[in-house]
Amino acid sequence: MANFLFVLGKDDNEAATRCFQFAKIAHSKGHYVDMFFIDGGVMWANKNRDLTVKTDTGDCPQDYLSYLVDNEVKTGICTPCAKNRNIDETNFFPNMLLDGGPHLIDMAAEAKVFNF
Repeated sequence: MANFLFVLGKDDNEAATRCFQFAKIAHSKGHYVDMFFIDGGVMWANKNRDLTVKTDTGDCPQDYLSYLVDNEVKTGICTPCAKNRNIDETNFFPNMLLDGGPHLIDMAAEAKVFNF
């Protein structure tokens, strides 16, 4: 099986939905999956956010993110990106934790990377 790294860098409903959708697909097919949120993408770590906003295709982030949380898919949240946006890790989903660039580079060196 392959290693996949899904990087979400936008606070955009469609980008988040696709990122979570493809991460779920890869994981459900037995591949190893990591996710990492940078820049505006860190806003999706907030478990109090409305995840039910539909995309033009009729799906939404919640359709896929709940699977990733339930299956404990590791998700790193860029520390300076979160801190500079006053995002408190007490509001993160349980599979998410603050992380940094050095770990992102190490993961990318061993994985097929998808950027959203």
